[in-house]
Amino acid sequence: MVEKVKAIAAEVGCTSGQLALACVLAQGDDIVPIPGAKRRKYLDENVDALAVRPTPAQLAALNAVFPFNAAPGERYPANMMGALNR
Repeated sequence: MVEKVKAIAAEVGCTSGQLALACVLAQGDDIVPIPGAKRRKYLDENVDALAVRPTPAQLAALNAVFPFNAAPGERYPANMMGALNR
């Protein structure tokens, strides 16, 4: 999956992270990505994702890489699930 995303990002001319943010942004005005960044350069990279405009074909290719249930399982290990939504 990672290599396919990297290939699509290279085609678009951006990083994988920027492509991921652009894909979320392309879902509609009622969807807002909440990226994280430990360093200024990653914050700048995230902001630059606003200018990334993947084509409908590129978005379709991303959706093909990540079909529903492409990454099954819990988000966190069982011992951490109890700490959610306290």
